[in-house]
Amino acid sequence: MTTRTPMITGNWKMNTTLAEASALVTEMRERLERIEGVEKVLCPPFVSLALVRELLQGSSIKLGAQNMHFEEKGAYTGEVSPLMLKQLCDFVIVGHSERREHFKETDEIVHKKVKAALAARLTPILCLGDRLEEHEAGKTEEVVAKQVRGALEGIESPQGLVIAYEPIWAIGTGRAATGEGANATTGIIRETIARLCNEGIAQEIRILYGGSVTASNIGEFMAQPEIDGALVGGASLKAEEFVSIVAQSGAMKR
Repeated sequence: MTTRTPMITGNWKMNTTLAEASALVTEMRERLERIEGVEKVLCPPFVSLALVRELLQGSSIKLGAQNMHFEEKGAYTGEVSPLMLKQLCDFVIVGHSERREHFKETDEIVHKKVKAALAARLTPILCLGDRLEEHEAGKTEEVVAKQVRGALEGIESPQGLVIAYEPIWAIGTGRAATGEGANATTGIIRETIARLCNEGIAQEIRILYGGSVTASNIGEFMAQPEIDGALVGGASLKAEEFVSIVAQSGAMKR
C-alpha cells in the first residue's frame, strides 16, 4: 500500500479583500509552518494570488487557485488560463460543486480543465459530489463514479491528481457526512480510478473530504483509511480553526 501524505486545503471562495488576505496569512503562517507531516495549501481569490505568494515565500505552505479556463489564451473576457496560473501557484481546484451548479460546468468542461491543468504541470484538485436528492435515493455511488469517468476518461496517467469528495448536501450547511459514509464513497472513487487507470495510480491519488469540515469533526474523517485530508471552506477563513484542523490531521496520520 502506498503511503499518502495527508493534505489540508483551505478554499477561501469569494471572500477576503487584499488587506484581509494579508492579515489571515500573517496570522497563520508561523503556526502552520511548525506543523509537520501534512501538506498545507491555501486557495485565495485570483486577485490575492500574487500577494499571498509573496507572503508565503520561503515557507512550506503551497498555493492554489480556485478555478481556471481550459484554454491557454484567447478571447475569453474575465477568464484566467493555466499558463497564467503556473507562474503563481502549484494547485488549482476544478469542478467544484459551486462551479457546476452556478456556472453550469459539465463533466465535459471539467474533463478539459483537468487535462489542461496536467498539461501545464498544475496539480488539479478535482471535486466530485452528490446532491441531497441523489444521496437520499441511494445514488451516491452511481453519481460519483460517473463524475470520475467523465473527468478522467482517456487520461492514462493523472500524475499527482488530488480528488475532493464533497457531498453537495453538506457544503456550507453545517451538515457534514459521517466519517464512515465518506470513507465508503472515497473507496468507490478509488475503485473507479483503478478500473480507468490501474490499481497503483488509484492507491497513490489522495482523496480529501469536503463539506462543513471543522476543528470539531476533522478527527472523524482523518481516522478513516481512505480519507487523506480535507478541502476546508468556511473554517479556513478562521486562523485558529484552520491551524487546529491542520495540526490534528498531521498528528492522526503519522
